[in-house]
Amino acid sequence: MMKPVFMVLMFVSASLAGCLSSEDTTSSQLEAIFDYEPDNNIRTDMQIEFDGGASLPAGGLTYKWDFDSDGSYDETGRIATWSYSNAGSYDVTLTISDGTDSSSQTRTVKVIDADAQVPEADPGSYSPTTDCEGDGVNSGNFYLVYICEMDKSTSSKSILATTSVTLDASDSEPCEDDSQGCDDYIAEYNWHLNLERDEDGDGDPENDADLTGETVEWKELAPGEYKIALTVINGAGLSSTDDTIVYVNYVGKWKEFSIGGNNSNSPVDIDFSFPATQDLDSGNTIKRAAGELVYLKEDSDCTNIPGANNCRAKLDLYGFNATDEEAANTSAIGVDQRSAGDCDSDTDCVLLQFTGSYHFAESQWKDGEWTMTIRNEMVNDLDIESLTIRLLYK
Repeated sequence: MMKPVFMVLMFVSASLAGCLSSEDTTSSQLEAIFDYEPDNNIRTDMQIEFDGGASLPAGGLTYKWDFDSDGSYDETGRIATWSYSNAGSYDVTLTISDGTDSSSQTRTVKVIDADAQVPEADPGSYSPTTDCEGDGVNSGNFYLVYICEMDKSTSSKSILATTSVTLDASDSEPCEDDSQGCDDYIAEYNWHLNLERDEDGDGDPENDADLTGETVEWKELAPGEYKIALTVINGAGLSSTDDTIVYVNYVGKWKEFSIGGNNSNSPVDIDFSFPATQDLDSGNTIKRAAGELVYLKEDSDCTNIPGANNCRAKLDLYGFNATDEEAANTSAIGVDQRSAGDCDSDTDCVLLQFTGSYHFAESQWKDGEWTMTIRNEMVNDLDIESLTIRLLYK
């Protein structure tokens, strides 16, 4: 009685195992994938080229195309061309086969009237009249905003501030040429805020909408240079895209603090950290990072040691990149040459620039958190009038 039951179980097990193996093999070996060009603003009677060359595996496949969803094949071959005489949305299906198994992909192609007009995208621009310190600012076809922290406390020695910018596409037009009149409208405003990342995986990083709307607020922007794009779509379904750049500059100022003296044969440092980016591929490249230190030439409570003019102050700025490699310092500037910036007869000023007068190769830059260090190698503690850090991307 047991033997027949055992044989039945064996047959069932073998049958199930065979089905699972067949499904796995088919799904892993065949995948229909196609692209088409043009991929937007397709008009009636326009020739469209369809290409199934991205299908897997490469080679040894047959390609069949159904362009009108009627269940029959209209063209064969890896590359096929087709056109539509009427406006509308059409489901296009590619079916591939290796002689044993097959795989299909369907994509929707939108076709608009031949006489429909393309819209004109205008991502807008903005610049303030003055910067953080009241100096004039040049405007242009870009967005420029400043983060101004002009009275920072030494309880926080890091630059962490962000800002918001209002993006305004109100100057976009539903028709590129309205000389004959335009009765269309803009149906969609799509803002693409990261042109280096293809979020939907379709091969086009400029069609991933991060924000939508004619006027939008982009929040939590750190200092940097951001290339963005606006795509507008009008009522006819035609689209237009235009790029612009958003620059976020920063100025921070710490006032009226002191630094301890070097009384144990080691210099005293105060470190201030800030983010810096020089991504040459994305275009997010800092133009200038600079520190300006203003301090009293003589500390008011200093007493000279006989035979030594130890009350003549000397403080320096040191810069370190994100991997703590020293970039530059001001130690070689003599005490009689420290008059850069907003100095008066009682103060010294030293300026340290990480770009401009000191230029880094890409391998030296090290994107990330940089450090601006105030260093005191003198015995006396010293009074500091201010430290200003500027991060300029425009």
